Amino acid sequence: MTRPPLPPFDNVTARQKVRMAENAWNTRNPDTVTQAYTDTSQWRNRAEFLNGHAEIHAFLTRKWASETDYRLIKELWATAENRIAVRFAYESCDLNGNWTRSYGNENWEFAADGRMARRIASINDLKITPDQRLFHWPLGIRPDDHPGLSEFGL
Repeated sequence: MTRPPLPPFDNVTARQKVRMAENAWNTRNPDTVTQAYTDTSQWRNRAEFLNGHAEIHAFLTRKWASETDYRLIKELWATAENRIAVRFAYESCDLNGNWTRSYGNENWEFAADGRMARRIASINDLKITPDQRLFHWPLGIRPDDHPGLSEFGL
């Protein structure tokens, strides 16, 4: 199985890969998202370390069970060879109705088949009120005409 675009990446193919990842995560479907990673993919997400599809799938299932109304925007930061760095922000509501905007950076390393072999994420959370929300598209993939992080000044 291959997941084009394949490394080595240039700015065009890296931007495509970033948008594809954003779109997949905005489905909030662990089955869909997990397939973008190698069977032995290694993750660091905050202080949690994950290895392989089973752990990634379980993590994503937990995540989206507790983070409702999830909307994510990713933006390319840099790319070289088989690596991409992104910055991102997402907004979600917890099960008690409290909103959070989470900001972060991810470093990605890809296998030759285009699947991600390593994901290192650093994330910070900011509690926000409902009227401070910025991401208002219907749940699912962000529309092409919706502002990105730079347009929001994030």
